[in-house]
This record gives sequence, structure tokens and C-alpha cells, in this order.
Amino acid sequence: MASPNILANDAPVTEGRSLWYHARRRLLKNRAALLSMIILLVLAAAALIVPWLHPHPFDEVYWDYMMSPPDLANHFYFGTDSNGRDLFVRTLYGIRVSLLVGLSATAVSLLIGVLYGAVSGYIGGRTDHLMMRFVDILYAMPFMFFVILLMVYFGRNIFLIFVALGAVEWLTMARIVRGQTLSIKGKEFIAAAEAIGVGSGAIIRRHIIPNTLGPVIVYVTLTIPQVILVESFLSFLGLGVQEP
Repeated sequence: MASPNILANDAPVTEGRSLWYHARRRLLKNRAALLSMIILLVLAAAALIVPWLHPHPFDEVYWDYMMSPPDLANHFYFGTDSNGRDLFVRTLYGIRVSLLVGLSATAVSLLIGVLYGAVSGYIGGRTDHLMMRFVDILYAMPFMFFVILLMVYFGRNIFLIFVALGAVEWLTMARIVRGQTLSIKGKEFIAAAEAIGVGSGAIIRRHIIPNTLGPVIVYVTLTIPQVILVESFLSFLGLGVQEP
């Protein structure tokens, strides 16, 4: 009769699957999401690489080609504007700025909102009440006026745009993460971590935040285009990114 140790050693070892594994598997099965991601990556790569390889600088004026239609022979693929500048290169630079603003401002809001919401929801009690009332007060403020005030006071600066937009977009992120935290902080794995003496910071970092990533990722995909539209509106008012 085989000993229990031999049977235990012969048993197949099943490797655990992380949340990222399941998320990646769902993404690969979703053809629309996969195609959208590929298009976005192609546009981002073109915006970063093509302007360095294209023969026309984005700010050079070609007096002989003002308002020119698309001309493949002279490498004016989108034509030129009223000042004789290459629209193709300027479009790629515009994509670069839009993606930079959208991703940077969203990263700022993600960092603030996730940490704020996770701490508020996990601690609970009076601390949670005070932190959420602070969020409500900020919600009551006209955030566009706040951004315009910052731009007027500190001047036009693209890095200030990142901070200003991210600083007003984190409020909804914090509420979403807080709600998710409240729904999972009573689960058995959280209670087990607390029972063995794991600190609050480690629980938030290892257990709370990873289990709130689903709604957070969905909201991030909505925040990026929203931030790009707000930045375009600020540029229209003369407070955002300006020509050339």
C-alpha cells in the first residue's frame, strides 16, 4: 500500500490564477475591445514616431502651399492650413498632446481617488463620514471655475493642466472605490488577514485595492476622453495648449 507521502508528492500541482490572468483572458476574448486597443496603440505609436521621420516640421510655413489640398508627391498627406503648415504632422502632434493630457490627468485622479476612497471605506466610522463630507463640499464647487482660476493665476503650463484636471476628476473615483471597499471589507479573507495581525496599510494595498480594479478600470476609460474634452475647451478659451 502506497504511503500518504508518496501519494501527496505524485498529486498534480495546480497553479493559482490571479485577477490579472482572468482580466487578460476576458480582454483577449472581447474582439471589439482588442481592436480598439490596437487602434489606440497604433495612433499613439504614430504620434510618437512619425513626426521625427516626416520631412516637414510642424511649425514650418510653406508659402507656396497655403490651403493646399492633400498632395502625396510633396508629402502633404492632409494638405496645409491657411498659414501653409503641414496638417498631417500637426494632427499627430495634436494626438500626442491629447493622449498626454488624458493619460497624465487620469493618472493623477487615479492615484488620489483610489487611495482616498480605499482609506475612507476601510477605516469607516467618523473618519469615513468626515472624508466623504469633504468630497461633497468639493462636489458643490464649480470645478471648471477652479481650473480656470488656476490657469489664470499660475499662467499657461501644460504640467499645471495635468495637475488641475486630475485634482478635480478624483472625486467620483473616490466614491466608486469607497463603495467597493464597503462591499468587500466584511469578507472572510479580510477578516482572516486582520485575525493574523496584518496591518491596515497592508490590507488596503494587498486586498482592498486589487479587488476594486474592475469598476476603476471602467471609470478610467470614461475619464480619459472627458479630460481630453475639458482640455480642448480650455484651449478654446485661450487657457490650454496653444499654437503652434
